[in-house]
Amino acid sequence: MIEVRNLTKRFGAKTAIDDLSFTVRPGVVTGFLGPNGAGKSTTMRVILGLDRADGGSALVNGHPYTQSGSALREVGALLDAKDVHGGRTAYNHLLALAQSNGLPRHRVGEVLDMVGIGSVAKQRIKSFSLGMPSGSASRQRCSAIPAC
Repeated sequence: MIEVRNLTKRFGAKTAIDDLSFTVRPGVVTGFLGPNGAGKSTTMRVILGLDRADGGSALVNGHPYTQSGSALREVGALLDAKDVHGGRTAYNHLLALAQSNGLPRHRVGEVLDMVGIGSVAKQRIKSFSLGMPSGSASRQRCSAIPAC
């Protein structure tokens, strides 16, 4: 579970996140929507411990993500969909992540099915569109799926 409570993050005089609170329950694919500059990426960076909050808290399964002994077993995240190798298939991209983090091979297919892209698992990532409708393949959905 991801729990964000009263999260605030500033960059100098600019407030990127202002008193944000939400909960993401396990096993639920959750969209995080908003216009450019709304603080979506900053929020994800704070949750993942890449940026430090100025106030509030962000917990993954009851503790800061940076204190996880096996982080990818708790959250799979990709902040920029351009950071995947476009020549790989969705399946092979996730298989490499699974194997390098001690996750079983069978979880790759399970997770692809869980987020609704199992039918395109063998397609190359570069063929995916970020703007495809729900239920279709997209680089972002393939790359930002939960690992457990």
